[in-house]
Amino acid sequence: MTKTPWASQNEHRALQRLTLALVETCVRNTLLEDWHAGREVVSPAGDFSDVKIVTPTGEIPYLDASRISDEEMKALMRQVVDAVFTYLSYPEQPIRLGGAAQWDKPKLNATMAAGILRQMAIRNGLDPAVAYAHDDPTVDFSPRSKPQT
Repeated sequence: MTKTPWASQNEHRALQRLTLALVETCVRNTLLEDWHAGREVVSPAGDFSDVKIVTPTGEIPYLDASRISDEEMKALMRQVVDAVFTYLSYPEQPIRLGGAAQWDKPKLNATMAAGILRQMAIRNGLDPAVAYAHDDPTVDFSPRSKPQT
């Protein structure tokens, strides 16, 4: 099992609040909010297999259509990067949660955490062949443990 990076439960809760505030402020309150405000697509089948997009060049099954253009993605990423940079530039700001206070509590993404720990272990001298021999995200690569080969 992957060990958690928090020194205490208080640190864990504080990081959860910071994460929610960061995501709400820097991701949710961007172009995503404008796109979310559009009309919702309804699928009587429930899986969108019955929905088609009608274009001048023909119909596109909804599940095959891109939901966001390259230009929209670039604009969104620029907004998110600038917002995160601004947010992190003022670390002493008070954390205020709007609707995010009602969201699920953040948790570690096991695969991402395992990748980070793997890279840290390699940086600390673990043979990359050993590190990448494990596909299991629960393998502990923390400095306190040695993965089994």
